Amino acid sequence: MQSRKSLPPRPEQSCLPWHPRGLVAGVDEAGRGPLAGPVVAAAVILDDLHPIAGLADSKKLTPSRREKLYDEIRAKALCCSIAEASVEEIDRLNILQATLLAMRRAVMGLRLKPAMVLVDGNRLPLLDMPAEAIVKGDTLVQAISAASILAKVHRDRWCVQVHDAFPQYGFAGHKGYGTAAHMAALHVHGACIHHRRSFAPVAQSLREEVCR
Repeated sequence: MQSRKSLPPRPEQSCLPWHPRGLVAGVDEAGRGPLAGPVVAAAVILDDLHPIAGLADSKKLTPSRREKLYDEIRAKALCCSIAEASVEEIDRLNILQATLLAMRRAVMGLRLKPAMVLVDGNRLPLLDMPAEAIVKGDTLVQAISAASILAKVHRDRWCVQVHDAFPQYGFAGHKGYGTAAHMAALHVHGACIHHRRSFAPVAQSLREEVCR
């Protein structure tokens, strides 16, 4: 695997001399920090003939704007792929390795094979094509911005669905993060099947449950 890490990157870096000619895929993830649910990754190859206005780091967009861009990306991109690593894989591998696994699955799920993969952050998944890790890539590279939006919306929708089955935890509101409300719910109800048992607050909740 060829790779190159840049820190800090320049916005025009997708055209730098070491990048091969051909399709470029952007990759990003959502859900590394929460206490529950899968970590989600997306890979996107944009179509230069169908530009998408307003692409940005998903965290800087409102939920309604993310939803609209999600639909536009799915409609206009040359191809895109969304993949997950499960709670079980997170607990078995650790969150970093599970995130890289989800990223690899997203890239491998693309209908078209990219000549280059640009990944947000400073770590690369194992791939069979050239790749580059770009710190703050979700702000600097449109394809990574698009991937961040797909991953974020997909995971947020998962949280809303799970909320219907486990309303006592409030997943629709905190999206699995360790908010005061979520921690209080863990203390009262213990962990559910979607909680990451390798994460310290969940492990503590499980120990407290055993001692009751």
